[in-house]
Amino acid sequence: MVVDMELLRDEIGGWAAGGAGGSASELVGRLRVRTAVLLEGPSDLAAVETLAARRGRDLAAEGVCVLSMGGAMNVGRYAALLGPTGLGLRLTGLCDEREQGFYVRGLERAGAAREGIFVCVADLEEELIRTLGTARVEEIIETEGDLRAWQTFVRQPAQHGRSREQQSRRFLGTKKGRKIRYGHLLVEALDPDTVPAPLEGLLASL
Repeated sequence: MVVDMELLRDEIGGWAAGGAGGSASELVGRLRVRTAVLLEGPSDLAAVETLAARRGRDLAAEGVCVLSMGGAMNVGRYAALLGPTGLGLRLTGLCDEREQGFYVRGLERAGAAREGIFVCVADLEEELIRTLGTARVEEIIETEGDLRAWQTFVRQPAQHGRSREQQSRRFLGTKKGRKIRYGHLLVEALDPDTVPAPLEGLLASL
């Protein structure tokens, strides 16, 4: 099932990029997909799947396809292909506050309900850092062997005057793949009863 869902993600990505999309339609039927979760990037996907696993849920088996779209500006294309005007899937998603307009317009044009959008203030990383607290985040950074890189980063002139939350959030984006890795790690570190509201709301809606 996991392999098939990965294949479906690849097919949908190719379709959204201008491919034929025939295989995507067939896979949606075979896997009995009912919902598509539209996320801006792979770190969001890592966070959503990690929380689902912690709650003992198998989203693929439940007919939920979680997608990383490569940016909020792609939401209109994905919504048109997968929503009521396309394959007829229920659409939901998670986005940053500054990108909410792209989601609202994209879902409305596709005939989907805008109520399915869950919004982070800055982004999901900021929500996770604020929920965990910067001391806990720094503990995770040290455990992961990134302490020296972190200490070098915060001494940079550009970081002077920034809050620890702002520095932590920026640090996660300074190396390729780091946001994805920490998207998983920060969710793993959450207290089960203290999950950022947008992430909690999204999972509860599925």
